[in-house]
Amino acid sequence: MRSVRQAILLLFCLLAFAAAPAGGASANPAWKPHVNLARRWAGTRSGEISFAVVTGGHRYMFHGLRMDPMASTVKVMLMTSYLRSRPVRRRNLHPGERRLIRRMIRHSDDFAATEIRNRIGHSGLPHLARTVGIHAFIYSAIWGECRSNPRSQAGFMRRLPDLLPRRHRRFALRQLNRITPSQRWGIGRVRPHGWRLYFKGGWGSGSGAVDHQIALLRRGRHRIGLSIQTMNNPSHAYGKVTLRGVAARLLRGLPG
Repeated sequence: MRSVRQAILLLFCLLAFAAAPAGGASANPAWKPHVNLARRWAGTRSGEISFAVVTGGHRYMFHGLRMDPMASTVKVMLMTSYLRSRPVRRRNLHPGERRLIRRMIRHSDDFAATEIRNRIGHSGLPHLARTVGIHAFIYSAIWGECRSNPRSQAGFMRRLPDLLPRRHRRFALRQLNRITPSQRWGIGRVRPHGWRLYFKGGWGSGSGAVDHQIALLRRGRHRIGLSIQTMNNPSHAYGKVTLRGVAARLLRGLPG
């Protein structure tokens, strides 16, 4: 009888483990992103707007499958691919490598991004996408013209800590947490209390044609992945307001 009870207990444990969300806990079972609020506000803005939020096993989207050029948001994938490459993942970074990644992420330096792309080769980003499950990704030799959609990028950002090699995880996340003040617009202005924010923007030539942000929010074991893509804004300043407005409405009421 005792062995039967133990077998039943083991079964319940296995089922509970299988049901647990991968890559960190859900943000809060009672909280959901305010998709309708953000969607209604997006309807008052010029340009093309799409977004996705991933919390645990749940996805919330508005035009979340729309494929757009990634601009500088692809730099997070570039960093991840480089840090996962052999033999980089097995050793400490050299000072020059740290400076290169710091410039690429914190200051969005395009020359640093091109150097990282050259080091991983043209196969680096497609290999990363296949390996980590970024299903919607189209590579371009001009890295800013690589294409993806909000659903894939929100999921990627939520899982990012698990995708980075343990040796380099803290360094990589620190870069995304310490974006230079002059580039901390959009979601950088609406971080909910009690949450740590890791994000990257992409704004093309600064004309407003492309204004995107991808982000990870963390509080303890809780994680939220977010991607907002905007195209054909009247100006870059206008796009920044759109990013901030969508992020603020999606994250309204998020418990700290």
